[in-house]
This record gives sequence, structure tokens and C-alpha cells, in this order.
Amino acid sequence: MSAGREFEKELSEQFDPDDVKYDSGIESIRSLNPDDYQKRDPPSQREEGDKDRAGERKGGRGGEDGGKGEHENEERTDSCYGSSSITEPLLESVQNSLRITEEEPASHWEESGLAIETLAYYNEDGDTFLHLSIIHEAQDLSLLFISLLPKEILEIQNNLLQTPLHLAVYLNQPVVVRALVLKGASLELQDRNGNTPLHLACKAELNNCVGELLRDLSEEELEATGCNPGSRIHLDLELQNWQGLTCLHIATLCKSCPLIELLLQKGANINTQEGTSGKTPLHLAVELHNSEVVTLLLSREAYVDAMMYNGCTPLHLAVGRKDATIASILCQFGADTLLRNSEDETAQDMADGCTDVRNKPVFVFFVFF
Repeated sequence: MSAGREFEKELSEQFDPDDVKYDSGIESIRSLNPDDYQKRDPPSQREEGDKDRAGERKGGRGGEDGGKGEHENEERTDSCYGSSSITEPLLESVQNSLRITEEEPASHWEESGLAIETLAYYNEDGDTFLHLSIIHEAQDLSLLFISLLPKEILEIQNNLLQTPLHLAVYLNQPVVVRALVLKGASLELQDRNGNTPLHLACKAELNNCVGELLRDLSEEELEATGCNPGSRIHLDLELQNWQGLTCLHIATLCKSCPLIELLLQKGANINTQEGTSGKTPLHLAVELHNSEVVTLLLSREAYVDAMMYNGCTPLHLAVGRKDATIASILCQFGADTLLRNSEDETAQDMADGCTDVRNKPVFVFFVFF
């Protein structure tokens, strides 16, 4: 029996879907509530809690319904995050079966087609062996699979439309993320909530993963991948998730100035409108009462009089929320106080008689500026 066939038999014995159920324990962005986008504990502090909860979740890997729905009454017996009881024997089996040495790489096995035949297997949750190796945080095994497989297999989406790249980002595995990027895995495939891997990285403020997704190819990477000098990683920063949010909207909701700066440097449209009400990042920053983000966006030439679908400008929102500080900043950057929204109201109309928490008339700022 060939080495590939022996390995295939070992894999099937170790991963019998009738005996064990695997799942990634992933939750995605839940709502447009700004509170859900505020800074969370760094992954290092969340890791143990995530692992402890992994086997307790019901109904799949989360989502807008928090994991309920068609699997509502189904108890999950997750994949035991970080467990070496499965991944270490599997990694050893792979390496032994493929006879991987410095002198004899695994290319002959890949060329035989057995890599695709065996590693393209997926379980009842739609997870391939690469999905599972990422879930188990077996980096060496994940990198081996990535080196063996064509990008079409690397882009397989599970039942929640998550690619291995989605999982690598969510579980904060930047080395695996970069390996997938260099192998040509799509950065634009969307999960069941419409999130690309970059959406997830921005939401969780995983700056390392964001960097690996956006970083241009180095000279060493160009040489290793055979790409021409000047080649760039293609990523459409205008893609919206099913909530109508681009990555720049999400970075704004997270109040993350470093992420905002990085996305703008990579070409994100600072005046992009979200899909539900037409808010630009500046509108969202005003709603969050965040003068730092407002000032950053304006200093990067955000359009101060951008209109939502109902005609409201950021100044309308600031006055309506009685935020004199942000109203002042907007006026300093030239906001027009006489633009009318769909209800035929100007910011000046809304400011007349309106006072902030210190009983200081908001319209004073309009007169001053």
C-alpha cells in the first residue's frame, strides 16, 4: 500500500465522524449596537475563557442569533481547543506517512493527487482537516496542509461559510493567516454574516492579523511565490457585511485610531456610506461622542457635510445629541449650519434653544465660527 493510502487510512481511523463531533466555537459580529464594538480584552486574556466555553455552546458557532435556530436544542461537544491528544499524533502520522525530510519533500505526494483526495475530506459541519487543525491551534499541521493543497481547497467554506482564513483570523493565528495569504487564498469570501476575514480582524482589534492581511509582499515573499515585483495583495476595502458595514465603519465603531489610520493608508474610502442609513465613518464617530476619532477623520479630509440618506449631516447629529464639543469641532472644519435634512431642518434650527449638560447654548458655537 502506498504511503498516501496508508495516511488516508490513518486519517479515517482517527477522525471517524460517527464517533466525534468537531466544531469551531466561533461567534461572529452580532449587531450594529456600538457597545458591541468597544474594546475587548486582548486575545491572550480571552483565550482560556474561550477554550473553557468552547464545549458549552449550543447550536453551532454563533452568529446574530447567538447560536440558536435550527440547532437550538442541540448540545455541542466541541473540538477541545488546544487539545494535543488528537493533533500531535495526527501531525506525526502526516510527517511519517509523507516521509518528509529535508532531502525528500512531500511534493511527490502532492503531485499524485492524494493530497486533494484525502485532505479535501470534510465532516458534517463542513470543516476540512485544515479547518480542524486551525481550530486545534496546531500551527505546524496547518502550515503543512497549506503547503500541500491548492488554493481551491484552502478556500472551502464550512456550513457557516467560514474559510480556514476566517478561523485563523478569529483565533488570532497571524502566521497561518500570512501563509494562506501567500498561497493565494481569497481575502474577500464572506461568512454567513457577510464578514470577510478583515471584518473579523477589525472587529476584534487583532492588529497582527490585520497587518498580515494588508501588508504588501516583501522581497523574500515575492521570490518565494514567484510573483512579479510590484505585485500587491488584492483586497476590496469597500465590501460590506450584511449589516452594511465596511471595515472602516467597524474600526470607527471600535474607536480604534490605529486601525483607522492603517485602513486609510491602504486606500479605504473615508467617506464610504454604510448600507442601511448612509452613515459615513464621521457620522458614526459623532454618534459615539468620540472627539478624538472625529478630529482624526476630519484631519484626514473626511467630508464634513456628508449626508445620510435622510439628509442629516454630522452636525445635525451632534446638535441633536446636544454635543457642543463635537459641534464646535465640526464648525471649526467648516460645517454648513444651514443645510437641510429630509424634514427641512437645518442644524441651526435644531440648535435654537437647545442646551448641553452645562446649560450652555449650542448655537453659540455657530455664531462664534
